[in-house]
Amino acid sequence: MTASPELNLPDPGAVQNVPVRLSRAGEAQVRRGHPWLFDGHIDSVRRDGAPGDRAILYDRRNKVVGIGLYDPGSPIRVRVFGRAPLAIDADLVAQRVRDACARRASILSDATTGVRLSHGPNDGLPGFVVDRYADTVVVKLYSAIWRPWLGVALAALAEASPHERLVVRLARAVTDDFAPLGLTDGSILAGPPLDGPVLFAENGIVFEAEPIVGQKTGFFLDQRDNRARVEQVSGGARVLNVFSYTGGFSVYAARGGATEVVSVDISKPAIAATERNLAHNAHHPTVASARHEGIARDAFEAMTALRDAGRRFDVVIIDPPSFAKRASEVDGALRAYARLTRLGLQVLADGGLAVLASCSSRVTPDAFFANALDTADRAGRPLRELERTGHAADHPIGFDEAAYLKCLFARG
Repeated sequence: MTASPELNLPDPGAVQNVPVRLSRAGEAQVRRGHPWLFDGHIDSVRRDGAPGDRAILYDRRNKVVGIGLYDPGSPIRVRVFGRAPLAIDADLVAQRVRDACARRASILSDATTGVRLSHGPNDGLPGFVVDRYADTVVVKLYSAIWRPWLGVALAALAEASPHERLVVRLARAVTDDFAPLGLTDGSILAGPPLDGPVLFAENGIVFEAEPIVGQKTGFFLDQRDNRARVEQVSGGARVLNVFSYTGGFSVYAARGGATEVVSVDISKPAIAATERNLAHNAHHPTVASARHEGIARDAFEAMTALRDAGRRFDVVIIDPPSFAKRASEVDGALRAYARLTRLGLQVLADGGLAVLASCSSRVTPDAFFANALDTADRAGRPLRELERTGHAADHPIGFDEAAYLKCLFARG
């Protein structure tokens, strides 16, 4: 439970302009529409700026080529909003929030009340992510640039997508930046307090979201379409869901007619949440009849034990957390994915379906898919690729690094 804080929101009218001269690499970054400028993209800054000040971006010929918001304490020094002659003001921020919500109008329905309303820079709102779970809206802030603009954005959000409760989550790197405003991670800015999860619907399936203490904003909406694909192929199947978290794939598989579902996650609370999500959907006869086994154990250990016990599954889903948050971790991540693929194939029945996913943005789609298929070939269990998929429709992709989610459907 979190009480509504007394906020001290700055006036966006007080922001100043910060002239920023770009390097050759920075100019190229802006011209190709990339939303991030790092130190190496900047030659000079003519005056000190505060988080959320307008960054006026000049090329080496002293011509204005773009505009963004300045963040002096972040490795991403400028979050780019667009090319010149764009002007960043309260009207622009509000309109972008309204436009982002409008783009999701066709997804929201009685059957689907969980949707991403803003996918950050891909909706022209860098560092500002919004997920809706029924009548609860969760805003996740990843940059201090939103300090002077938060009031404008939240007012537009309330207008464009009216809600009962508003929760603000803060990325770890910006908690100190928002503390002076009265914000902490998990602050409830509007609506009643929370004593537990909220319930929402996805394709007619009821799930719990944990807006205050859950990962990200409380659930992973990006896999919605891939979960629906798993449901379609689960009839009569034995299904293994590894890194199951709160059982998204598990519940879809059960509704799809799986006879047996095994969920593996190192977190005991996540396994308990999976059991509750199955119970929320017990009115579906197929969910009620599916046998479920929850295993709270390290994924590598659990899969090894299942292999050694002779367990085999018709569908094996492996959806781990990010293994590479920086470039130096990519090689290690690919080795971990290869090991998971080998273990998955060792518990996959002949002709079974492997569903292999990665949310590591540093690992490119080509590298991930090649790693999975090459590993299967070397293991003597070649995979026949059926489909490569990615994000759900409410997670649009506007630049290369935003395409973090990769998913392979293949027969083994």
